[in-house]
Amino acid sequence: MSENPATPESSPAAEPGTAAEPGPGADPGTAAEPGPDAAPRLATDRPADASRAPVPRDDTRPRPRTEPMFPDGTGPAADPAGSHHERRIRSFQPRRSRVSHGQADALRRLWPKWGLDIDGLSRIDLNELFEGRPVVLEIGFGMGEATAQMAAADPDTGILACDVHTPGQGNLLGLAERNGLSNIRVANGDAIILLREMLAPASLAGLRVYFPDPWPKKRHHKRRLIQPEFIALASTRLAPGALVHCATDWEPYAEQMLDVLSAEPTLENLHSGYAPRPDFRPLTKFEGQGLDKGHVVHDLLFRRRPA
Repeated sequence: MSENPATPESSPAAEPGTAAEPGPGADPGTAAEPGPDAAPRLATDRPADASRAPVPRDDTRPRPRTEPMFPDGTGPAADPAGSHHERRIRSFQPRRSRVSHGQADALRRLWPKWGLDIDGLSRIDLNELFEGRPVVLEIGFGMGEATAQMAAADPDTGILACDVHTPGQGNLLGLAERNGLSNIRVANGDAIILLREMLAPASLAGLRVYFPDPWPKKRHHKRRLIQPEFIALASTRLAPGALVHCATDWEPYAEQMLDVLSAEPTLENLHSGYAPRPDFRPLTKFEGQGLDKGHVVHDLLFRRRPA
């Protein structure tokens, strides 16, 4: 992650949808190519012009603060992996929306109990972390409503929910507390570092990737999460019989997902192509907005073959 989360304010955070919501920016290692979320030019960003007086700045406006939200280490770190791992093209960026007081409170109180930073420095003992439950990794959970619903419907399965969106992390922790969901843990940081450095082979009972950012522009397709290298890595962390479940409402990305998953020799498709929408995947707010716009949602269900 490249920036510290913003300091909480009284107004609630805007709903960001899920990880599919457009917005990830250029990775530091690819600074030569402007990211799709490059900072917009402001009215005051013009070249100096002696014939034009400068636009006065309203110094009474509140300005965002940039100090770490959790300097005492009681919440998610701004950049958990730091310089321990390589700079590369990433499929995500930290969300910069504001964190409400309720979300910040949940993070401060519950992060030491149910949160973990993806620093890439040590292996996670999933058996200890989830008290012996089988564990499903969910990458990109948005505000966490669907994750909480799935956790409530299947309390005997642990959900390791990975995201970089600080308001969503706080919201999910708050939902877990209010609904008595002890089978959720929230991971903050890069899912690839989590898979490669911190999870043991064959340790996961499943992988869920719902509505990842589609990166619609062709020059940004390299940033999509579902790539052959990612699936090959993830497959090594799946136990035999583990379920891989992806969903997207972006048709070209659905086609890429189907091609990539079908080409992975350790996985088998449970259907001849796309899968019917399974009952256990809740309808998210983001998905509902897409359906209202006429988008078609594609689910893909694959299973890890026996070793």
